[in-house]
Amino acid sequence: MPAEPSNTQRRRFNSAERTALYLAADGECQRCGTPLQPSWHGDHIQPYSAGGPTDVINGQALCPPCNLQKGSTYMRLRKWQEDGLRRFLGVQGDFLVVATPGAGKTTFAVQAAKAMFDRGEISNIIVIVPTAHLRGQWGSAASREGIKLDSNFVNKNQQVARDYDGVVATYQSVAASPILWRKLACDPRKPTLVILDEVHHAGDAENLAWGTALGTAFGDAHRRLSLSGTPFRSDGKAIPFLNYDAARRVVPDINYDYGMALQDQEVVRPVAFPAMDGEARWRFASEHPVAQKLSETDPTTIAAALKAALAPTGEWIPSVLLRAHEELELMRMDKPDCGGLVVATDQASAHAYAEILRRQTGERVDIAVSDDPAASDVIKAYGKSDSHWLVAVQMVSEGVDIPRIGVIVYATRIRTEMFFRQVVGRCVRKQGDEDDMCARVFIPSISQLLAFAAAVERTVDAVLADEESKVRRSTGEGDGTERATPRIPEVIGSSAAAHAFTINSGDAFDEEELLHARRLGQQAGLPPGTEASAIARLLRLTGSSAKPGATPEPQVEQTLSERKKEIRNLIKRKVGQFSRMTRKPHSHIHNELNKAFGERSIDQATAETLSERLVILDRWIADA
Repeated sequence: MPAEPSNTQRRRFNSAERTALYLAADGECQRCGTPLQPSWHGDHIQPYSAGGPTDVINGQALCPPCNLQKGSTYMRLRKWQEDGLRRFLGVQGDFLVVATPGAGKTTFAVQAAKAMFDRGEISNIIVIVPTAHLRGQWGSAASREGIKLDSNFVNKNQQVARDYDGVVATYQSVAASPILWRKLACDPRKPTLVILDEVHHAGDAENLAWGTALGTAFGDAHRRLSLSGTPFRSDGKAIPFLNYDAARRVVPDINYDYGMALQDQEVVRPVAFPAMDGEARWRFASEHPVAQKLSETDPTTIAAALKAALAPTGEWIPSVLLRAHEELELMRMDKPDCGGLVVATDQASAHAYAEILRRQTGERVDIAVSDDPAASDVIKAYGKSDSHWLVAVQMVSEGVDIPRIGVIVYATRIRTEMFFRQVVGRCVRKQGDEDDMCARVFIPSISQLLAFAAAVERTVDAVLADEESKVRRSTGEGDGTERATPRIPEVIGSSAAAHAFTINSGDAFDEEELLHARRLGQQAGLPPGTEASAIARLLRLTGSSAKPGATPEPQVEQTLSERKKEIRNLIKRKVGQFSRMTRKPHSHIHNELNKAFGERSIDQATAETLSERLVILDRWIADA
């Protein structure tokens, strides 16, 4: 007789097994004892993803909250994810999750699908993503939880192989054949969860009518889960399957945006925005040349000035790239694999910027453009390497996971807040608890981008209100599109960039203040890559002056506890640096230090032995 199929071929308890689990539990949750409701979960005691068999001897009946809590011990779910999962599984209908890059939208969605599979509510999953590159990322994320998704499906296949739990495809694929996708998603014999990743793309490319196609394809699906970090569109078009209030603003079911995550200090990094000024020169046909600083532009000249500044033949963009590279080198002294990203307007500019960086640095520069069939492989390889720069057009504006990016040059003419936030999102994801880096996004000093930078920590609710208001009163001028300057400017040139100021947490710090702050940081022994605006902001918050020559405010003497806490934080950063250099686990390095001083933990160390630990770490790092 043939061998019984392994649990890798069946992850869900069947009806007979669920009945046995219910009877064995006497109708009560086996963790908390509450009476089981119809939505109870058949749970694997040893997780399915860890090889646990789908067998009654490895099963237990749990209420949904207990199963989610148990799952969090394996997935380390964040609080917003646990709260959101309880809410999602407790309701029916469309559900929108708004979460900042790095917060774990994909993890949330995979866990939601896993829970629905486990309680027998669905037997199929369809994930729709904006780019082909994201298909592989979703396939890998789902596979880690035992969900098998076909990430190579194409429309001509017509059917998904039976050994898959579902499929990952792009919005473009759905638009090309919405009837096919309706057949795949709306079979009542095969209840389907449809996950729409970065759902604001619905409605893009009017000639494809993506929004209409999605309605046709998934309007009758069993359940729809939408994900986005920026759930609004600057053109004011409604996004399919989202709920709107009376003022036509999107209403998220769960909101965990950048401003909220920054307060938690666990998910995202802070970001500083060096604003680069300079003179742009252009002319229109039959008119005299115009020369204007970026900081002095208005809605009638912004588009032309920005085009001139970003032209690779001028002096502005090469000088910005050089300054960004110098900043990246400082950051790599503390984080050796820190990388930089240049976001260009078009492919010609991307190749030109890459060539400028090659000449300036003498190093290879990766390029990812949509016309290159190997672009996804380029992005994936860059994410795993320690090379300096990646230049791209829009392929990495959202969704792509490259946590090592710490510096971005915003060298695109797109001026919508949605796109701006998507780009900033590429550098905010923290790499573990030891990551205390402040990312940098170099921007032209034009009013729109400065306003976006100053408001980047606002919650999405506030941004949505502003966006909707702008759309309603828009007259076609200054709304973030090129309609403000319908004529095509002829680029003459541009001056070298001048650093006007840096925006950090909504405050602006000029060059004088930043230089003084950097000197103080060096005197205090801070890592060379420490963001000067962060030091200057700290000085302001503590009542000190960051201007040279100013009379300092009297300082309260630091307590022993405060002094030891600062030293411990520095030790942790150095341990992180040494771990990255040697691949030794943090715990192993701390244990070696504890043994050296006969102490059980760093928390029991004296101020003297803490200082001696720093000396030892400096020696280890130098030797490494």
